[in-house]
Amino acid sequence: MESRDPVAAAGAGGGNSGSDGGQPEPRRTAVDLLALLAFLAGSALVAWLGSQATISNVTGWYAAADKAPWSPPNWVFGPVWTALYTAMAVAGWLVWRSRSPERRTALTAYGVQLALNLAWTPVFFGLYPVWGSAALWLALGIIIALALAVAATVLLFGPIRRTAGLLMLPYLSWVIFASSLNLWAAANN
Repeated sequence: MESRDPVAAAGAGGGNSGSDGGQPEPRRTAVDLLALLAFLAGSALVAWLGSQATISNVTGWYAAADKAPWSPPNWVFGPVWTALYTAMAVAGWLVWRSRSPERRTALTAYGVQLALNLAWTPVFFGLYPVWGSAALWLALGIIIALALAVAATVLLFGPIRRTAGLLMLPYLSWVIFASSLNLWAAANN
Protein backbone atom coordinates (compact mmCIF):
# COMPACT_ATOMS: atom_id res chain seq x y z
CA MET A 1 0.00 0.00 0.00
CA GLU A 2 1.40 3.38 -1.02
CA SER A 3 1.96 5.89 1.77
CA ARG A 4 0.31 9.27 1.35
CA ASP A 5 2.24 10.84 4.21
CA PRO A 6 5.11 13.03 2.94
CA VAL A 7 7.44 12.01 5.77
CA ALA A 8 6.87 8.31 5.19
CA ALA A 9 7.11 8.79 1.43
CA ALA A 10 10.45 10.56 1.79
CA GLY A 11 11.76 7.73 3.94
CA ALA A 12 10.61 5.17 1.38
CA GLY A 13 12.22 6.90 -1.57
CA GLY A 14 9.17 9.11 -2.25
CA GLY A 15 10.57 10.51 -5.50
CA ASN A 16 12.90 13.01 -3.81
CA SER A 17 15.94 10.79 -3.52
CA GLY A 18 19.15 11.27 -5.39
CA SER A 19 21.08 8.53 -7.13
CA ASP A 20 22.41 7.26 -3.79
CA GLY A 21 18.85 6.47 -2.71
CA GLY A 22 19.00 8.38 0.58
CA GLN A 23 19.77 12.06 0.11
CA PRO A 24 17.22 14.55 -1.23
CA GLU A 25 18.14 16.29 -4.44
CA PRO A 26 19.29 19.83 -3.56
CA ARG A 27 17.33 21.38 -6.42
CA ARG A 28 14.06 19.70 -5.42
CA THR A 29 14.61 20.67 -1.79
CA ALA A 30 15.14 24.32 -2.80
CA VAL A 31 12.00 24.29 -5.00
CA ASP A 32 9.98 22.74 -2.17
CA LEU A 33 11.22 25.36 0.28
CA LEU A 34 10.44 28.21 -2.12
CA ALA A 35 6.98 26.77 -2.71
CA LEU A 36 6.33 26.52 1.03
CA LEU A 37 7.41 30.13 1.43
CA ALA A 38 5.07 31.10 -1.44
CA PHE A 39 2.12 29.34 0.19
CA LEU A 40 2.93 31.02 3.52
CA ALA A 41 3.30 34.40 1.80
CA GLY A 42 -0.02 33.94 0.01
CA SER A 43 -1.78 33.22 3.30
CA ALA A 44 -0.02 36.15 4.96
CA LEU A 45 -1.11 38.44 2.12
CA VAL A 46 -4.76 37.37 2.47
CA ALA A 47 -4.51 37.88 6.24
CA TRP A 48 -2.94 41.31 5.84
CA LEU A 49 -5.48 42.46 3.25
CA GLY A 50 -8.30 41.29 5.49
CA SER A 51 -6.81 43.10 8.47
CA GLN A 52 -6.96 46.38 6.55
CA ALA A 53 -10.76 46.21 6.57
CA THR A 54 -10.85 45.00 10.16
CA ILE A 55 -8.49 47.41 11.93
CA SER A 56 -10.55 50.57 11.73
CA ASN A 57 -13.91 48.87 12.11
CA VAL A 58 -13.23 46.54 15.03
CA THR A 59 -12.89 49.59 17.26
CA GLY A 60 -15.57 51.46 15.30
CA TRP A 61 -19.02 50.08 14.56
CA TYR A 62 -18.14 46.52 15.64
CA ALA A 63 -17.18 47.62 19.16
CA ALA A 64 -20.75 48.82 19.73
CA ALA A 65 -22.44 46.02 17.74
CA ASP A 66 -24.73 43.46 19.29
CA LYS A 67 -22.50 40.36 19.30
CA ALA A 68 -23.39 36.75 19.98
CA PRO A 69 -23.14 35.77 23.65
CA TRP A 70 -20.61 33.08 22.65
CA SER A 71 -18.38 35.56 20.80
CA PRO A 72 -14.79 35.36 22.05
CA PRO A 73 -12.89 38.49 23.05
CA ASN A 74 -11.29 40.35 20.14
CA TRP A 75 -7.74 39.40 21.18
CA VAL A 76 -8.50 35.72 20.41
CA PHE A 77 -9.01 36.29 16.68
CA GLY A 78 -5.42 37.28 15.81
CA PRO A 79 -3.67 34.20 17.24
CA VAL A 80 -6.38 31.85 15.98
CA TRP A 81 -6.25 33.22 12.44
CA THR A 82 -2.44 33.17 12.45
CA ALA A 83 -2.46 29.47 13.32
CA LEU A 84 -5.22 28.72 10.80
CA TYR A 85 -3.53 30.59 7.93
CA THR A 86 -0.26 28.79 8.68
CA ALA A 87 -1.93 25.37 8.76
CA MET A 88 -3.84 26.20 5.59
CA ALA A 89 -0.62 27.16 3.78
CA VAL A 90 1.17 23.99 4.88
CA ALA A 91 -1.82 21.90 3.76
CA GLY A 92 -1.80 23.55 0.33
CA TRP A 93 1.94 23.02 0.04
CA LEU A 94 1.67 19.34 0.94
CA VAL A 95 -0.88 18.84 -1.83
CA TRP A 96 1.22 20.89 -4.26
CA ARG A 97 4.20 18.59 -3.52
CA SER A 98 2.20 15.50 -4.38
CA ARG A 99 2.29 13.89 -7.77
CA SER A 100 -1.43 13.17 -7.64
CA PRO A 101 -3.46 13.70 -10.81
CA GLU A 102 -6.17 15.22 -8.56
CA ARG A 103 -3.75 17.89 -7.34
CA ARG A 104 -4.97 20.57 -9.77
CA THR A 105 -8.63 20.16 -8.76
CA ALA A 106 -7.72 20.20 -5.08
CA LEU A 107 -5.58 23.32 -5.42
CA THR A 108 -8.34 25.02 -7.40
CA ALA A 109 -10.72 24.41 -4.49
CA TYR A 110 -8.00 25.76 -2.18
CA GLY A 111 -7.78 28.93 -4.29
CA VAL A 112 -11.56 29.37 -4.29
CA GLN A 113 -11.78 29.11 -0.51
CA LEU A 114 -8.88 31.55 -0.15
CA ALA A 115 -10.65 34.06 -2.43
CA LEU A 116 -13.90 33.69 -0.45
CA ASN A 117 -11.93 34.15 2.76
CA LEU A 118 -10.46 37.34 1.34
CA ALA A 119 -13.90 38.60 0.24
CA TRP A 120 -15.65 38.05 3.57
CA THR A 121 -13.71 40.48 5.75
CA PRO A 122 -14.18 43.68 3.73
CA VAL A 123 -17.85 42.87 3.19
CA PHE A 124 -18.54 42.15 6.88
CA PHE A 125 -16.40 44.87 8.43
CA GLY A 126 -15.96 47.40 5.65
CA LEU A 127 -19.42 47.56 4.08
CA TYR A 128 -21.50 47.66 7.26
CA PRO A 129 -21.03 51.42 7.77
CA VAL A 130 -22.32 51.98 4.22
CA TRP A 131 -24.93 49.24 3.72
CA GLY A 132 -25.94 48.42 7.29
CA SER A 133 -27.37 44.99 7.97
CA ALA A 134 -27.50 44.19 4.23
CA ALA A 135 -23.70 43.94 4.32
CA LEU A 136 -23.89 41.46 7.20
CA TRP A 137 -26.40 39.29 5.32
CA LEU A 138 -24.21 39.39 2.21
CA ALA A 139 -21.22 38.45 4.39
CA LEU A 140 -23.27 35.52 5.74
CA GLY A 141 -23.81 34.26 2.19
CA ILE A 142 -20.08 34.56 1.53
CA ILE A 143 -19.09 32.74 4.73
CA ILE A 144 -21.54 29.91 4.01
CA ALA A 145 -19.98 29.58 0.55
CA LEU A 146 -16.58 29.67 2.26
CA ALA A 147 -17.56 26.85 4.62
CA LEU A 148 -18.69 24.76 1.65
CA ALA A 149 -15.48 25.53 -0.26
CA VAL A 150 -13.33 24.62 2.76
CA ALA A 151 -15.29 21.38 3.21
CA ALA A 152 -14.70 20.56 -0.46
CA THR A 153 -11.01 21.36 -0.02
CA VAL A 154 -10.80 19.01 2.99
CA LEU A 155 -12.49 16.25 0.98
CA LEU A 156 -10.16 16.79 -1.97
CA PHE A 157 -6.98 17.17 0.09
CA GLY A 158 -7.58 14.12 2.32
CA PRO A 159 -7.14 11.42 -0.34
CA ILE A 160 -4.05 13.15 -1.74
CA ARG A 161 -2.32 13.85 1.59
CA ARG A 162 -4.15 12.83 4.73
CA THR A 163 -2.13 15.32 6.78
CA ALA A 164 -3.25 18.14 4.47
CA GLY A 165 -6.90 17.24 4.92
CA LEU A 166 -6.47 17.08 8.69
CA LEU A 167 -4.68 20.44 8.75
CA MET A 168 -7.74 22.03 7.12
CA LEU A 169 -10.24 20.69 9.70
CA PRO A 170 -9.61 23.32 12.41
CA TYR A 171 -10.11 26.00 9.75
CA LEU A 172 -13.42 24.43 8.72
CA SER A 173 -14.51 24.30 12.36
CA TRP A 174 -13.57 27.95 12.88
CA VAL A 175 -15.39 29.07 9.72
CA ILE A 176 -18.54 27.28 10.88
CA PHE A 177 -18.18 28.94 14.29
CA ALA A 178 -17.59 32.33 12.62
CA SER A 179 -20.73 31.72 10.54
CA SER A 180 -22.76 31.53 13.75
CA LEU A 181 -21.26 34.85 14.87
CA ASN A 182 -22.06 36.40 11.49
CA LEU A 183 -25.64 35.10 11.60
CA TRP A 184 -26.15 36.63 15.05
CA ALA A 185 -24.67 39.96 13.93
CA ALA A 186 -26.85 40.05 10.80
CA ALA A 187 -30.01 39.25 12.74
CA ASN A 188 -29.35 41.67 15.58
CA ASN A 189 -27.71 44.75 14.05
